[in-house]
Amino acid sequence: MSHSNSQPISVALIGARGYVGEELIRLLNQHPVFELALAVSRSKQGQAVNGYSNNTLYYQDATPAQVAEGNYDLIFLALPNGLAQSYVTEIDRLSSQSVIVDLSADYRFDKSWYYSLPELSQTTDQIRISNPGCYATAMQLSLAPLTPVIDGAAHCFGVSGYSGAGTNPSDKNNLELLKDNLIPYQLSEHLHEKEVSHHLDTDVKFTPHVASFFRGISMTTHISLQQPMTLEEVIEKFKKLYQHHPLIEVRETIPLVKDIQGKVGAIVGGFKLDKSGCHLVVCCALDNLLKGAAVQALQNANQAFNLNSLEAINYD
Repeated sequence: MSHSNSQPISVALIGARGYVGEELIRLLNQHPVFELALAVSRSKQGQAVNGYSNNTLYYQDATPAQVAEGNYDLIFLALPNGLAQSYVTEIDRLSSQSVIVDLSADYRFDKSWYYSLPELSQTTDQIRISNPGCYATAMQLSLAPLTPVIDGAAHCFGVSGYSGAGTNPSDKNNLELLKDNLIPYQLSEHLHEKEVSHHLDTDVKFTPHVASFFRGISMTTHISLQQPMTLEEVIEKFKKLYQHHPLIEVRETIPLVKDIQGKVGAIVGGFKLDKSGCHLVVCCALDNLLKGAAVQALQNANQAFNLNSLEAINYD
């Protein structure tokens, strides 16, 4: 969607109370063109919006119809899975050309939506954009450079901070249960397993875990290769694919969660081949709230309006 830089782009954020919503507010506060006009949160209704200083804004409890009738240029849906449809239905009912970026899993398999991990796709002129999951982003960044040469299923072991479980209380964000602990969950057919298998057209097996740190993801992926490769050849494939993408760092050492907490990008590294040259292990670390969610959503929105994809994203 083309845009004149002289006119601000009005933005509605649905799900502004959550961890990802908070990160989006902070990012939007730095944006020269996107102007946050509506922040929807039922529990915070009437309170001033934290972290946004470009205008005086209060959280509102707006219905899907009210959001649609606001005719906002850009709408972020930062809601738990299963809640986006009521908003999308109302927006579509009005035949709105609003750009929607949905951060839930609700439209990741819908062919009428454009699924976009920005470094692996191009969202220009798309108006219905499905944002990848946080685990799925780490897996795809680890696998994408090698998809033509993968033999059989890739096996991914992921650990997330408890912010990935959201703000609603559960075992996965119960700090007493998590203390000195690591909790595996949904041991097969995890949604992100299906997501990556579908969008990379590569068989993936994934085991998620939650740990006692707040934010970040560590992903370790085992890959069988169709023919022997050298470490130099493997690393070159990663560097070639990500050479023009400053948010993706390729390094030889193992990336740690502490390396990326609060950072806008991802690190892929720790490459290790066995003696046959056919079994590779690669690690990826990213912040689940940033590159795994809010930063990625802003990249997609920037591209949808033909802006620099890294507008308002400060990276080293």
